[in-house]
Amino acid sequence: MTDKINLALDYFPYATLAPIAILLALLPFAPQPHLVEKLIMLKNGTLAKPIDIFDLLMHGTPLALLMAKAARDYLIR
Repeated sequence: MTDKINLALDYFPYATLAPIAILLALLPFAPQPHLVEKLIMLKNGTLAKPIDIFDLLMHGTPLALLMAKAARDYLIR
């Protein structure tokens, strides 16, 4: 199982993953990024609509992948 996860993380180079993760985490720039809005909704327990859940996954997945890849690379060193 860990081999498959490592292969998946190796598939995305930092040069591609970092800009995508940062851009999607911050879009739209005004009035409030969707990721922040959806995390607040999750904290308040109001994240119920399928579109909101999709939005959270779409804006949060690249950032989660970037953090997982960075943590794995840091721990391997």
